[in-house]
Amino acid sequence: MRLVPTNPMGRVMLSILAFEAIVFGLAIAGMIQVSNIPVATAFGLGIGAAVLALLAAALLRRPPGYPLGWLTQVAAVALGLATPMMYAVGGMFALLWVVCFVFGRRIERTPPARPPA
Repeated sequence: MRLVPTNPMGRVMLSILAFEAIVFGLAIAGMIQVSNIPVATAFGLGIGAAVLALLAAALLRRPPGYPLGWLTQVAAVALGLATPMMYAVGGMFALLWVVCFVFGRRIERTPPARPPA
């Protein structure tokens, strides 16, 4: 489940992963302040998810990139177990990821335009 490296939706999906890394870092404060998660646990979860997102973004043009991207979406929603706000935020990012992937597949199936005669 990956797109060809020349697909323009790949850049959008890379941007999604980069923004997710930022949000995962910001979620640390929510885990500590709102959900009373211990500081070490909050940092471990937030930084771990952010590293996963950045690793997926860095490898998006290579074979392990897209599986890591899908795993990042699972991690985004799973962070809701630590703080409920991440169910909504992770769900929105996962929805964006799926929509971009579907549009990328449509782009790949569309035949190239012929130049006008």
